[in-house]
Amino acid sequence: MPVIWGRANSSNVMKVLWFCAEAGLEHERRDAGGAFGVTGEPAYRARNPMSLVPTLEEADGWSLWESNSILRYLASTTPGGAALLPQAPRARAQVERWMDWQLAHLTPPMTTIFFTYVRIPEAERDWPATQAALTQAGKLWRILDRQLEGKEYVEGAFSVADIVFGPQIHRWFALPIERPDLPNLRAWYDRLLARPSFARIIAVPMT
Repeated sequence: MPVIWGRANSSNVMKVLWFCAEAGLEHERRDAGGAFGVTGEPAYRARNPMSLVPTLEEADGWSLWESNSILRYLASTTPGGAALLPQAPRARAQVERWMDWQLAHLTPPMTTIFFTYVRIPEAERDWPATQAALTQAGKLWRILDRQLEGKEYVEGAFSVADIVFGPQIHRWFALPIERPDLPNLRAWYDRLLARPSFARIIAVPMT
Protein backbone atom coordinates (compact mmCIF):
# COMPACT_ATOMS: atom_id res chain seq x y z
CA MET A 1 0.00 0.00 0.00
CA PRO A 2 1.48 3.38 -0.95
CA VAL A 3 2.20 5.94 1.74
CA ILE A 4 1.43 9.62 1.28
CA TRP A 5 3.54 11.76 3.55
CA GLY A 6 1.96 15.10 4.40
CA ARG A 7 -0.43 16.91 6.70
CA ALA A 8 -4.07 16.85 5.67
CA ASN A 9 -4.41 20.67 5.61
CA SER A 10 -1.75 21.15 2.92
CA SER A 11 -3.31 22.09 -0.41
CA ASN A 12 -0.80 19.99 -2.33
CA VAL A 13 -1.47 16.98 -0.13
CA MET A 14 -5.23 17.54 -0.54
CA LYS A 15 -4.90 17.22 -4.31
CA VAL A 16 -3.30 13.79 -3.98
CA LEU A 17 -5.78 12.61 -1.34
CA TRP A 18 -8.70 13.73 -3.49
CA PHE A 19 -7.30 11.88 -6.47
CA CYS A 20 -6.94 8.71 -4.38
CA ALA A 21 -10.55 8.99 -3.26
CA GLU A 22 -11.84 9.49 -6.79
CA ALA A 23 -9.67 6.69 -8.18
CA GLY A 24 -10.40 4.26 -5.34
CA LEU A 25 -6.72 3.96 -4.43
CA GLU A 26 -6.13 2.59 -0.94
CA HIS A 27 -3.25 4.31 0.79
CA GLU A 28 -1.81 5.28 4.13
CA ARG A 29 -1.27 8.94 5.02
CA ARG A 30 1.41 9.88 7.51
CA ASP A 31 1.56 13.32 9.08
CA ALA A 32 4.53 15.42 8.00
CA GLY A 33 5.21 19.11 7.56
CA GLY A 34 4.16 22.13 9.58
CA ALA A 35 3.66 21.41 13.26
CA PHE A 36 4.33 17.71 12.67
CA GLY A 37 7.93 18.22 11.64
CA VAL A 38 9.43 15.12 9.98
CA THR A 39 10.33 16.87 6.70
CA GLY A 40 13.69 18.03 8.04
CA GLU A 41 14.75 14.58 9.19
CA PRO A 42 17.48 12.83 7.17
CA ALA A 43 15.23 9.87 6.31
CA TYR A 44 12.60 12.19 4.86
CA ARG A 45 15.13 14.34 3.03
CA ALA A 46 16.41 11.17 1.38
CA ARG A 47 12.94 10.74 -0.12
CA ASN A 48 12.35 14.42 -0.84
CA PRO A 49 15.34 16.80 -0.91
CA MET A 50 12.97 19.79 -0.91
CA SER A 51 11.75 18.88 2.60
CA LEU A 52 8.19 19.64 1.51
CA VAL A 53 4.95 17.69 1.27
CA PRO A 54 3.56 15.57 -0.24
CA THR A 55 5.89 12.67 -0.88
CA LEU A 56 4.63 9.39 -2.28
CA GLU A 57 6.43 6.30 -1.01
CA GLU A 58 5.73 2.86 -2.47
CA ALA A 59 6.18 -0.53 -0.81
CA ASP A 60 9.59 -1.14 -2.38
CA GLY A 61 10.92 2.15 -1.02
CA TRP A 62 10.64 4.08 -4.29
CA SER A 63 9.48 7.64 -3.73
CA LEU A 64 8.24 10.61 -5.74
CA TRP A 65 7.74 14.26 -4.85
CA GLU A 66 5.97 17.24 -6.45
CA SER A 67 2.20 16.95 -6.19
CA ASN A 68 1.31 17.20 -9.88
CA SER A 69 4.03 14.70 -10.79
CA ILE A 70 2.52 12.35 -8.20
CA LEU A 71 -0.90 12.81 -9.82
CA ARG A 72 0.48 12.01 -13.27
CA TYR A 73 2.19 8.89 -11.97
CA LEU A 74 -0.81 7.62 -10.03
CA ALA A 75 -3.12 8.24 -12.99
CA SER A 76 -0.81 6.11 -15.11
CA THR A 77 -0.46 3.25 -12.61
CA THR A 78 -3.80 3.08 -10.79
CA PRO A 79 -6.62 1.22 -12.58
CA GLY A 80 -9.21 3.66 -11.26
CA GLY A 81 -7.07 6.61 -12.27
CA ALA A 82 -6.90 5.87 -15.97
CA ALA A 83 -10.15 7.74 -16.65
CA LEU A 84 -8.78 10.85 -14.90
CA LEU A 85 -5.90 11.46 -17.31
CA PRO A 86 -6.58 10.81 -21.01
CA GLN A 87 -4.13 8.66 -22.96
CA ALA A 88 -4.69 10.24 -26.38
CA PRO A 89 -1.79 12.69 -26.83
CA ARG A 90 -3.81 15.83 -27.56
CA ALA A 91 -6.43 15.19 -24.89
CA ARG A 92 -3.71 14.42 -22.34
CA ALA A 93 -1.77 17.54 -23.31
CA GLN A 94 -4.85 19.68 -22.75
CA VAL A 95 -5.29 18.29 -19.23
CA GLU A 96 -1.60 18.63 -18.43
CA ARG A 97 -1.61 22.21 -19.68
CA TRP A 98 -4.01 23.13 -16.88
CA MET A 99 -1.87 21.25 -14.37
CA ASP A 100 1.14 23.34 -15.37
CA TRP A 101 -0.90 26.55 -15.49
CA GLN A 102 -2.19 25.93 -11.99
CA LEU A 103 1.32 25.62 -10.60
CA ALA A 104 3.03 28.34 -12.59
CA HIS A 105 0.38 31.05 -12.69
CA LEU A 106 -2.45 30.53 -10.20
CA THR A 107 -0.52 29.24 -7.21
CA PRO A 108 1.54 32.39 -6.47
CA PRO A 109 -1.38 34.84 -6.05
CA MET A 110 -3.61 32.27 -4.37
CA THR A 111 -0.87 31.45 -1.87
CA THR A 112 -0.52 35.12 -0.99
CA ILE A 113 -4.28 35.44 -0.48
CA PHE A 114 -4.52 32.30 1.63
CA PHE A 115 -1.61 33.18 3.87
CA THR A 116 -2.93 36.70 4.39
CA TYR A 117 -6.34 35.58 5.62
CA VAL A 118 -5.43 32.29 7.31
CA ARG A 119 -1.79 32.05 8.33
CA ILE A 120 -0.46 35.59 8.91
CA PRO A 121 -1.50 37.59 12.01
CA GLU A 122 -3.58 40.61 11.02
CA ALA A 123 -1.03 43.14 12.26
CA GLU A 124 1.61 41.63 9.97
CA ARG A 125 -0.44 41.41 6.78
CA ASP A 126 0.79 43.11 3.62
CA TRP A 127 -2.45 44.51 2.24
CA PRO A 128 -1.01 46.11 -0.94
CA ALA A 129 0.54 42.76 -1.90
CA THR A 130 -2.71 41.00 -1.09
CA GLN A 131 -4.72 43.40 -3.22
CA ALA A 132 -2.34 42.86 -6.13
CA ALA A 133 -2.71 39.10 -5.67
CA LEU A 134 -6.51 39.40 -5.62
CA THR A 135 -6.44 41.38 -8.86
CA GLN A 136 -4.14 38.85 -10.53
CA ALA A 137 -6.10 35.86 -9.28
CA GLY A 138 -9.33 37.40 -10.53
CA LYS A 139 -7.85 37.76 -14.01
CA LEU A 140 -6.69 34.15 -13.98
CA TRP A 141 -9.97 32.75 -12.69
CA ARG A 142 -11.68 34.66 -15.50
CA ILE A 143 -9.65 32.60 -18.00
CA LEU A 144 -10.92 29.41 -16.38
CA ASP A 145 -14.45 30.80 -16.30
CA ARG A 146 -14.30 31.20 -20.08
CA GLN A 147 -12.90 27.68 -20.43
CA LEU A 148 -15.84 26.31 -18.45
CA GLU A 149 -18.51 27.91 -20.64
CA GLY A 150 -20.76 25.10 -21.84
CA LYS A 151 -18.77 22.48 -19.92
CA GLU A 152 -19.41 20.64 -16.67
CA TYR A 153 -15.70 20.27 -15.96
CA VAL A 154 -12.49 21.92 -17.13
CA GLU A 155 -11.92 19.59 -20.09
CA GLY A 156 -15.48 18.35 -20.42
CA ALA A 157 -15.25 15.14 -18.40
CA PHE A 158 -14.04 15.16 -14.79
CA SER A 159 -10.26 14.72 -14.76
CA VAL A 160 -7.01 15.63 -13.06
CA ALA A 161 -7.49 19.06 -14.64
CA ASP A 162 -10.25 19.61 -12.06
CA ILE A 163 -8.45 17.96 -9.18
CA VAL A 164 -5.43 20.26 -9.28
CA PHE A 165 -7.67 23.30 -8.76
CA GLY A 166 -9.65 21.79 -5.89
CA PRO A 167 -8.06 23.47 -2.85
CA GLN A 168 -7.64 26.81 -4.60
CA ILE A 169 -11.19 27.08 -5.92
CA HIS A 170 -12.52 26.26 -2.45
CA ARG A 171 -10.37 28.98 -0.92
CA TRP A 172 -11.41 31.47 -3.60
CA PHE A 173 -15.07 31.09 -2.68
CA ALA A 174 -14.71 30.42 1.06
CA LEU A 175 -12.39 33.27 2.05
CA PRO A 176 -13.88 36.69 2.93
CA ILE A 177 -12.68 38.45 -0.22
CA GLU A 178 -14.21 40.44 -3.05
CA ARG A 179 -14.55 38.38 -6.19
CA PRO A 180 -15.64 39.18 -9.75
CA ASP A 181 -18.91 37.64 -10.86
CA LEU A 182 -17.85 34.50 -12.73
CA PRO A 183 -20.98 32.33 -13.12
CA ASN A 184 -19.34 29.41 -14.94
CA LEU A 185 -16.68 29.18 -12.25
CA ARG A 186 -19.28 29.29 -9.49
CA ALA A 187 -21.39 26.58 -11.13
CA TRP A 188 -18.30 24.39 -11.49
CA TYR A 189 -17.45 24.91 -7.82
CA ASP A 190 -20.98 23.90 -6.87
CA ARG A 191 -20.62 20.72 -8.94
CA LEU A 192 -17.38 19.94 -7.14
CA LEU A 193 -19.04 20.51 -3.77
CA ALA A 194 -21.60 17.86 -4.72
CA ARG A 195 -18.85 15.26 -5.03
CA PRO A 196 -18.57 13.49 -1.64
CA SER A 197 -14.77 13.23 -1.76
CA PHE A 198 -14.38 16.95 -2.50
CA ALA A 199 -16.68 17.85 0.38
CA ARG A 200 -14.80 15.54 2.74
CA ILE A 201 -11.21 16.29 1.76
CA ILE A 202 -11.17 19.77 0.22
CA ALA A 203 -14.16 21.79 1.50
CA VAL A 204 -13.02 21.75 5.11
CA PRO A 205 -12.14 24.54 7.57
CA MET A 206 -8.94 26.28 6.53
CA THR A 207 -5.96 26.18 8.89
